Amino acid sequence: QVTLVESGGGLVQAGGSLRLSCAASGRIFSTYGMGWFRQAPGKEREFVAAITGSGSSTDYGDSVKGRFTISRDSAENTVFLQMNSLKPEDTAVYYCAASRSGVRFVRRNQNQYNIWGQGTQVTVSS
Repeated sequence: QVTLVESGGGLVQAGGSLRLSCAASGRIFSTYGMGWFRQAPGKEREFVAAITGSGSSTDYGDSVKGRFTISRDSAENTVFLQMNSLKPEDTAVYYCAASRSGVRFVRRNQNQYNIWGQGTQVTVSS
């Protein structure tokens, strides 16, 4: 039973950076692709980034391309989201998720993810 725990959220000024971490309770990258989603108050959950199990492919939502980078450390069963040039519009709860089908192909739809973390709050002030 895989459990995901996010950390690294907080308050940051616009233009600043944060790195989110998602720690898995066991070996995950051999069987799951990983993704990050976010949800702002009153809005639908939004795709942010995804990475295949091997790390060979990544994908990003249009609003974060060029600013965010997803990566993983298989030895530590951890996936990261490096967020640069943050904007107030990036304010949201960020969720880490694991996708069985995403082990080979990047997935953008939340329904394609099977396991979810509890979320970590990111607030960007202007």
